[in-house]
Amino acid sequence: MQDDLGLYYYPDPNDKRTRVYVRSNAGSVEFRLWRADRPEVWERHEWVPPEIIRHAAGMYRDMGRETDPLKLYDESVARALLKAN
Repeated sequence: MQDDLGLYYYPDPNDKRTRVYVRSNAGSVEFRLWRADRPEVWERHEWVPPEIIRHAAGMYRDMGRETDPLKLYDESVARALLKAN
């Protein structure tokens, strides 16, 4: 899907309040989170490459957190969306 902010997908199809925007930058995918109920998320966070997300996922695992950023930021979905557009 696409709007004024760019291409996006819903990481949870049942939650239309959260979107992950994707773009291509020098051949690499980048992500940016948008939440309808928390507009400051878009303002505070820049575009993030997959390497940073993988690093964060490792840190979360090391801390024993159940949250997995890789479930939110899906590189294969992002690449398919970019390719289709």
